[in-house]
Order: sequence, then structure tokens, then C-alpha cells
Amino acid sequence: MKKIPNETQLLKKALVVGEAYAKNRGFKTFSATDSAKEKVECIYRLLANDKLITPLPAGSEDLLSMKHKLAVWLRNKLPKDHALLK
Repeated sequence: MKKIPNETQLLKKALVVGEAYAKNRGFKTFSATDSAKEKVECIYRLLANDKLITPLPAGSEDLLSMKHKLAVWLRNKLPKDHALLK
């Protein structure tokens, strides 16, 4: 897995966008006590279930890979001239 530029910032933005997507789909919002790990896993599974991202193979579903998938998902959704892509 190759690290992409601005991956941390892309992940933070992906969590915000993913949470908004989940809310639009009818899920309750995350509580303040939910950990970042829980948010990443929940949003990843929702997007994979809705076929918006390609799911990871069953043996390689770890937190780092899920974070990377979310960052790549958002990177592909952003316009080409967005500041996070530079």
C-alpha cells in the first residue's frame, strides 16, 4: 500500500463526508464517545456495503487499510484543483 500525499488530511475529511453520507442514509450520528477507530470501521463498512468502494479481502481488513481506502475514496471524489490534492 503506497502512502498518498496528504493522507491524514484526506482521512479527516473522509470521516466528515462519510458521516454526512451515513446521516443521509438514515443512520444516527456518531456520539462524542465513539472512537475514531469505530467511525473509520463503520463508515468503511457502509461504503463497501453500498458498493461505493471496493471491499478489502477478508484477511486484510485492518484499521490501517480501512483508513487508506477512505482516503483514496475521498481523493477520487475531489475536484482536480482541490488543495488536498497538491
